[in-house]
Amino acid sequence: MTEAKVTTSDPIIDALFSSGAHFGYRRSKRHPTTTPFIFGAKSGVEIFDLEKTKTSLQKVEEFVRNLSKEGKTLLIVGGKNEAREAVKAVATRLSMPAVFGRWIGGTLTNFANIRARIDKMLDLISKREKGELAKYTKKERLLIDREVLKLQEMFGGLVPLKGMPGAMLVIDSGKESIAVTEAKKEGVPVIALASSDCDFSKVDYVIPGNDASRASIAYFIDRIASAYEGGKSNNQETSSKQ
Repeated sequence: MTEAKVTTSDPIIDALFSSGAHFGYRRSKRHPTTTPFIFGAKSGVEIFDLEKTKTSLQKVEEFVRNLSKEGKTLLIVGGKNEAREAVKAVATRLSMPAVFGRWIGGTLTNFANIRARIDKMLDLISKREKGELAKYTKKERLLIDREVLKLQEMFGGLVPLKGMPGAMLVIDSGKESIAVTEAKKEGVPVIALASSDCDFSKVDYVIPGNDASRASIAYFIDRIASAYEGGKSNNQETSSKQ
């Protein structure tokens, strides 16, 4: 099968190609729902049709801009090694909640309990900073420090989440299947960067592309973050004119 062109007159297609977004997995791993998005194969590795990836990305960007205009939260989920740093960076950039480690079951379906644990963590941190834990013994303070550390590892990225998010952005919907299932149960729209081994039917807005490359993940997540910032900027401009 002919390989996708390296250079085009389209800067988005060129950027997608440069980031390695076109690489999927071997044919044996292909999920049937991804078939319409496959262009061909090279050295046994399936290649995504970047024109379709571009169209899907632009639909996601429009959805995210509108989400931002409405002041809704975007929960970003990416626990795989290749995604963690990009997820952390974008979550900080947007002041959005994120999960960049293991998804804790019940994060959405039992949110009240999760929020209570987050609030407990924040309370302990506040008391520690104010010196209010001095009344405890050294051993007791050590145990509290360990508890805070554990809570931070589990829920630190979720501090900004006050209720159900407006949408969830997932890197690799197959790996984050529990998060996707919980979102669907709670009626939260799911956006996913998903490779050829994922079931596209399980998400609302899919971006067919390489979800195992740091460069590819960084490119997509930066585009989506920029779209969110653009929606917020437009909303602020509209408000200032009223």
